[in-house]
Amino acid sequence: MRHAQRTVPRWALILGASSGFGEATARELAKAGYDICGVHLDRGAGKQRAKDIQEDIEATGRRALYFNVNAADDEKRNEVLNALVDDINKNGGTVAVLMHSLAFGTLKPYIADDAVTKRGMNMTLDVMAHSLVYWAQEVVARNLMTEGGRIFCMTSSGSNRVIPSYGAVSAAKAALESHVRQLAVELAPHGVTVNALRGGVTRTPAAERIPESDALFVEAVHRNPHKRLTTPDDIAHAVVALSKPGTDWITGNVINVDGGEEVSG
Repeated sequence: MRHAQRTVPRWALILGASSGFGEATARELAKAGYDICGVHLDRGAGKQRAKDIQEDIEATGRRALYFNVNAADDEKRNEVLNALVDDINKNGGTVAVLMHSLAFGTLKPYIADDAVTKRGMNMTLDVMAHSLVYWAQEVVARNLMTEGGRIFCMTSSGSNRVIPSYGAVSAAKAALESHVRQLAVELAPHGVTVNALRGGVTRTPAAERIPESDALFVEAVHRNPHKRLTTPDDIAHAVVALSKPGTDWITGNVINVDGGEEVSG
């Protein structure tokens, strides 16, 4: 009698999993057969939203572990990864996808009465850029991610252009793209790819906090050849596609996922 082959669990570790790109990617990867480990930092209504997302994922038949912690905190990062190690030791599996979608930074001008501070600048760079390196280091060092692994992060056109009060975030996005190039080269021998996705302007809770964001949305619709904003689902579909076998030669890139918005000026 032939026994059915046991499927090895594939985990997707999503940083920033309770809204925007992270939420959409978590939902789409769950549909594609991944179990989801979500990291988010929420209070009040945000905590309930994260719980609802977790329950929706579990309703698809996938497993979902969600942690309401600061992803830039070393101890909390270890807490999350220790839990994953324990689960994988018991049930097998691997972290097949790491998605960095952290959007928490200061939105202040450089020259003003209420200008960005050193603390604000350092926090923004640490959360939105440097934390990618630390998570990548740990998942590889713990053998959670092996050959065939995929690492993604979210950048924006702000990495190479000026947007009012976006300077610290712009610096973080530029640093993030640099980290992607370095990680891609160093992780190539491990068979792990690393890419940044440059989404078009998207109406997310983080984007709505940008000063004069309504004008950005109007301008983006006008500029985009499809005459609409990018959606979180557009990004999620790209992540699923780039996570499939046969895409291992795509690494070290900033990939536009914007319907042609960037090249349309």
